[in-house]
Amino acid sequence: MNTLSRSVPTRTNSSVQGRLSGTGVLLRFMLRQDRLRLSLWVLGIGLMSFYVANAVQAIVSDEDELVQMAGVFTDPVGRLMTGPAYGMAEPSFERFYAAGYVLFIYLLIALMSIFIVVRHTRGEEASGRAELLRASVLGRHATLAAAVSLAFLSNVCAALLVLLGALSGGFAVTGSLLVASSGAAVGLFFTAVGAVSAQLTEASRTASAAAGSVLGLSYLIRMGGDAAAIGGTRLSWFSPLGWSQQTAPYVQDRWWPLLLPALLAVAALLWAFFLSTRRDLGAGLLPSRPGPASARPSLGTPLGISRESLRGGLRGWGLALVLCGAMFGGYAQTMVDSADDLPEQFQRVFTGESLMLGYLAYISIFLAIFVAAAGVSAVQQIRGEESQGRAALMLTAPMSRGSWLLAHVMVLLLGLALILLLVGLATGGAAASVLHQARAQHFADLLLASLHQGPAVLAVLGLVVAVFGWAPRFTGAIGWVVLGYAAIMTNFGRLLDLPPVMQNFNVFSHLSQYPVEPVTWAPVLVLSLLGVAGLTLGVIGWQRREVTSG
Repeated sequence: MNTLSRSVPTRTNSSVQGRLSGTGVLLRFMLRQDRLRLSLWVLGIGLMSFYVANAVQAIVSDEDELVQMAGVFTDPVGRLMTGPAYGMAEPSFERFYAAGYVLFIYLLIALMSIFIVVRHTRGEEASGRAELLRASVLGRHATLAAAVSLAFLSNVCAALLVLLGALSGGFAVTGSLLVASSGAAVGLFFTAVGAVSAQLTEASRTASAAAGSVLGLSYLIRMGGDAAAIGGTRLSWFSPLGWSQQTAPYVQDRWWPLLLPALLAVAALLWAFFLSTRRDLGAGLLPSRPGPASARPSLGTPLGISRESLRGGLRGWGLALVLCGAMFGGYAQTMVDSADDLPEQFQRVFTGESLMLGYLAYISIFLAIFVAAAGVSAVQQIRGEESQGRAALMLTAPMSRGSWLLAHVMVLLLGLALILLLVGLATGGAAASVLHQARAQHFADLLLASLHQGPAVLAVLGLVVAVFGWAPRFTGAIGWVVLGYAAIMTNFGRLLDLPPVMQNFNVFSHLSQYPVEPVTWAPVLVLSLLGVAGLTLGVIGWQRREVTSG
């Protein structure tokens, strides 16, 4: 910090240069802080592009098989998940790559951009470091400019690796450039969204949640627009993710849709810089809801404090997942009606002889991965309580370390169990409302299928808590890597004929896929024991290590 303070320029003025004074020094400081985290993000995105571009060609033996597999993406359910299916009438390897997989690359780039901007703006203000830096001579736009620059550089690096991954598959240069540029455009747009949300709210969690909500809404709008017709509909053009997919790489190679995210990103960034001058350091432009005049008695207990700390994040995840569950359940009758027309490759994604039951099993696993993501996010909140000094403050009261962490873990376990229950009820209720036959049976199946994923969620939570106890710096990184791998293997493992050993590393692959298969109790017991062991190790590690801040 002393080196950084000495390096900051010692004079400023009201010019643009003065307002940006110190940006370069802050950018180097942020790069040093995030060198490992950003390297993992960028390399992971590049490896995904490289792997998918080459794996498709390795597993498909001839063009006839490629045509059959392309039917996965042209079906309404396929378009719902992956995009408008440009070029699938005459599929090629490069079109298959663009139609089925680049959307998930765009999502990763968007998430990376949001996290970077919020962490280095609102997160730094919450930790108190921003105030220390501003005690030196810094331009008032320096922090935001450095954070945006870091996100832009990360997007460029990720886009270059995506380009190299596509070219490694022998794909056309123009289409590959368009895929990479579209990813950078998505990243730039959500960089701007993150910058604006950081000015409006006064908590980093709230800022990330607001920007993430925009991303989730973009995905939902795209789903509705693309599911309606091949090539998308007017609704698709209301989604930032839809703009990048409407470039139709390797088919039409349209560059002009990228003007939309670029222009809106520039406008949003200018707005963010303007808003940053209209608020106090540490405050948000949107007023916080005033608290009650007196504290509840429960806040004097570890469980009460933990509940208050984790309630907001779990509630946000729960509402989003209940809505997603209701939406997926609402497509149950569509799967029944189109079962005869769906390609055989859907059997690789929806296991079992009954496509209907396979679909029910698939959405239960898919939603359970996001429930586990809520758990990872909550453990990161616990880590934030420590790094921002609030945990140390709480431990000055007559409260042991173990009771503090155990209270958070208990609240988290109850919250995730409730989310699984509500998601199962919403999915089963929506499916029962649209199905013409066996409504009660399918409602019960979906409810049980959701609850059946509890041991896998517990295993992920145990792993993340164990990392928090012994190596807290890697808590979020390891948790998101495990879930990202699980999501990729669940969605594409069977479709790409990946070896069984790779499937075994997916935590969610060990449970039987109810209702296609009967419940097998051995993996339920093993995953539950692993989860409990991880939680125990985490508590032991937390009690042995130092409480850190900053």
